[in-house]
Amino acid sequence: MTDFELTVPPLRAPRVAIPQSEIDYVLSAQLVVAWAGEGGEEKRLDWWRTDLISEFGGEDLFRRLLPHTWRWGVFQAAREAASRKDAELRARAHDADRIYSLFSLGFDVDERIEERLTDLKRASTEPTEALPILGSVFKPTWNRDSVAEWFTAQASPNVDNAPVGRRIKGAPPAGLEQRVRLLVAALVPLAEEYPLPHFVMEK
Repeated sequence: MTDFELTVPPLRAPRVAIPQSEIDYVLSAQLVVAWAGEGGEEKRLDWWRTDLISEFGGEDLFRRLLPHTWRWGVFQAAREAASRKDAELRARAHDADRIYSLFSLGFDVDERIEERLTDLKRASTEPTEALPILGSVFKPTWNRDSVAEWFTAQASPNVDNAPVGRRIKGAPPAGLEQRVRLLVAALVPLAEEYPLPHFVMEK
């Protein structure tokens, strides 16, 4: 008989506990930025060339495809467009795996946000009701100044211009919400292109 060793895959480390209120804040911030960054016929900041969260753009299509969850659908699709632009810019950095940005917050956090979004869609609650922060910022009529004011009100980051975007100086705060507040605030001043606010994590 031949001896053999039973290989047991390592257990996954337990998740760090993150309050749901923080997950909801991050998801709200991502959806606000995704909406604000759209271009298309109803041009807003024009950081990604989508026209999803608009009556005669994506909303018309999603109403027919997803009659019960179309409002979540348009926000989710805009968020995906924003995430892809964020990833495209991160990929240009020589240390892309160390960049921590609004749409790349670490595997566990990103997974938690996706799970929360799925749960909210299943609950059939309107996005602006389920996420009151989103409801307070998102308005059918675009107002560039009020959105910029909301971005600015989140925090006061110290920023350097880096080759791939705006690098926030110093070590990231320990708390998830505090990190994201800095990332959102670093979107100001508003630019012609998505400025990729980010931290560079230590090796």
